[in-house]
Amino acid sequence: MRVAKLHVLAALAIAVIALCATRAQAQDQTEVLMPEQSTARAKQLIRDGVEALGGQAYLNVTDVTCTGRLGQFGHNGDLTGYEKFIDYSKLPDKDRNENLPKRNIIEVLNGEKGWSLDRGGVADVAEDTVSQFQEDLKVDIDNILRSRWKEPNVILRYLGPDVVDLKEAEWIEFVDPDNRSVRIAFGKFNKLPIRKTVATRDSGTRLRTDVTEYYSNYHTISGVVTPFQITRERNGRKVYQVFFDECRYNTNPPDSLFSKESLDQRWQQVGKSYIKKQEKQKAKDEKDAQNNGSSSDSDKN
Repeated sequence: MRVAKLHVLAALAIAVIALCATRAQAQDQTEVLMPEQSTARAKQLIRDGVEALGGQAYLNVTDVTCTGRLGQFGHNGDLTGYEKFIDYSKLPDKDRNENLPKRNIIEVLNGEKGWSLDRGGVADVAEDTVSQFQEDLKVDIDNILRSRWKEPNVILRYLGPDVVDLKEAEWIEFVDPDNRSVRIAFGKFNKLPIRKTVATRDSGTRLRTDVTEYYSNYHTISGVVTPFQITRERNGRKVYQVFFDECRYNTNPPDSLFSKESLDQRWQQVGKSYIKKQEKQKAKDEKDAQNNGSSSDSDKN
């Protein structure tokens, strides 16, 4: 048993040394490139990444509908629980998310507008929710790889090789005219995105925030290579994990699905049960109050 344990420790030590050597070698191999060469290298990695993700099938995506589980984490890093969901996304700026199986908590975002449905009925979402949605679209990895990298006045840089999540990788940086900085790591051999980091600074404190997404467990769906697990961290602290069970592309959901009217219609279906429950609970509370009052009168007598 002791000998076996020593063998395991030795193998582990060799693996760690090999990994460190690979990382050091990757750093040593970073080339000093002229700006034009750096841009050309970054563009080639994007083209290779798009091809690995499905090429024309990936570029032709107009919408995606996915079901799965969302795991959220508290400020202390502990998992707060999983929720099942279905999400409809339609390019360029429409999204609808519903809880499963009841579909009685729904959020719809459509361009510069948004609405939500919950126990209180249908209401406009907060302005900062819409603003964050629009900001997320601008740094979304699919939007960058499909189109944004071709926009005018965008800066593309090749950042060099690295070891990311125990895989050899190469980094690029995308900077848009509003100075949004997005770094993307592509696998050296399969060319698929492994990680994305968005760096921002608070306008008041100037403190930097890094929001990082990890992409893994890729599956090919209708010719589109899709990560079935996405993890997001903020400054090294886990925010959520998404595990997809199924995704379908180009089903063409109607624009009406992303409207306030669609939530009003859904409320007509689910709101009645809420109202009935509230009325039933109110009647029960009143009856309990009356019974307690009668008991008090009896005790006095």
